[in-house]
Amino acid sequence: MLDEQQIRKEKLDKIKKAGVNPYPSKFQKKDEVIQIKEAEDGTKLKTAGRLLITRIMGKLCFAHIEDFSGKAQIALKADEVGEEKFKFFTDHFDPGDFIGVEGEVFTTHKGEKTLLVKKYELLSKALLPLPEKWHGLKDEEEKLRKRYLDMIANPEVKEMIIKKAKYYQSMREFLIKKGFVEVETPVLENTTGGADARPFITHHNALDMDVYLRISVGELWQKRLMVGGLEKTFEMGRIFRNEGMDAEHLQDYTSMEFYWAYANWRDNMRLTEELVKYVAKETFGTLKFKIKNFEVDLGKKWEEYDYREEILKRTKIDIDKTDVKEIKKKLQELKVEYDDFNNLERGIDQLWKYCRRQIAGPGYLVYPPKTVSPLAKESPERPGYVERFWLIMAGSELCNGYSELNDPLDQEERFREQQKMRDKGDDEAQMKDDDFVEALKHGMPPTTGLGISERLFAFLLDKPVRECQIFPLMKPRN
Repeated sequence: MLDEQQIRKEKLDKIKKAGVNPYPSKFQKKDEVIQIKEAEDGTKLKTAGRLLITRIMGKLCFAHIEDFSGKAQIALKADEVGEEKFKFFTDHFDPGDFIGVEGEVFTTHKGEKTLLVKKYELLSKALLPLPEKWHGLKDEEEKLRKRYLDMIANPEVKEMIIKKAKYYQSMREFLIKKGFVEVETPVLENTTGGADARPFITHHNALDMDVYLRISVGELWQKRLMVGGLEKTFEMGRIFRNEGMDAEHLQDYTSMEFYWAYANWRDNMRLTEELVKYVAKETFGTLKFKIKNFEVDLGKKWEEYDYREEILKRTKIDIDKTDVKEIKKKLQELKVEYDDFNNLERGIDQLWKYCRRQIAGPGYLVYPPKTVSPLAKESPERPGYVERFWLIMAGSELCNGYSELNDPLDQEERFREQQKMRDKGDDEAQMKDDDFVEALKHGMPPTTGLGISERLFAFLLDKPVRECQIFPLMKPRN
């Protein structure tokens, strides 16, 4: 018994022998498929799309075609296209094929708008069938591996892709309206920085040296632009972090960072709230979302959560007076799974990650300790703590901003402390960047910056971040 692919290949051979090109280079598509449903009877249309289903009843054939605008019904009659053309269609065309059609709209006796085809053209012969006879792709992993089939079977995937494009577009529009200049910074770096993360390493053949893939969207480069005289910059791009994968984290994803001279973290918080509300409204048409088990209203007052006070309230540990041993004991008491750590900074971070799960938001986590923020400016009101904030929503951190450290000597000392952590085996601690410190020594104005990634989009859609990437990285089956 021949399989589906072999049957279609035989049809392809017959099409070629008949002198028909099954893969022409162009079709002059004048109308969208959805116009079939909207047009008055007698309207002439010329459109194209994927053939979905056919029903042959003697000398009459009904079919559905679909394009980006939607799907609609077409009809072929033997006495309209001719006996030979009618038979050629019914014998050689299959669901999945792309076709071009030209004809006139009419309404069937059941009241369905339909295009009566006068001419048709094969635009692409499909050799494999659509998934499960168009009833949908069920296997979750298969959906991600074959996203193109997922798009055909599940219209909401196409809607997600369009929404994601709007997410980035609206973010870009907002920043440009506020006077920010879009820039490009290196993806391959000698020294990576701007975040606490383990980088990917690759080899540059022409220069014969190892380089890192960036872990931030050019934080230290955009600050160099502040030194150089630009005052408002932003970049959207891919970043790469060689660490764990879960519902909120991937190794490569798109993020945006902006830097704003002569402003501080409080100015940033106000602008970030405005930005998030604008992007949410433009992308989803609402400010109210159900995320996990939380009801989140971006339109209500955004609260502030003090880093030290929240941890003290929820764990009874004062991060000013604790040590690694006490933190590990507390995490075990709370039955929290955690990555092992040997320094206080990582331990405090693990405590906070436990505490944030219970916060619905929207709001800002403020005043983290200086030890976990090597690039942020210390607060004059609270020595040992920095002018930094995270957007907290539905139990997670969704953006990160702070008053940027512009004291070169302080920055140099913090890099030394980070290097000590690296020397003790902490491969997420930041690398010492002497070139950046040299740039700061030429003077950088007071500056604030923000990083916000596609994780926010995934949260507002209430889906794992991997499902919101069009083509996420998958481990090969073999």
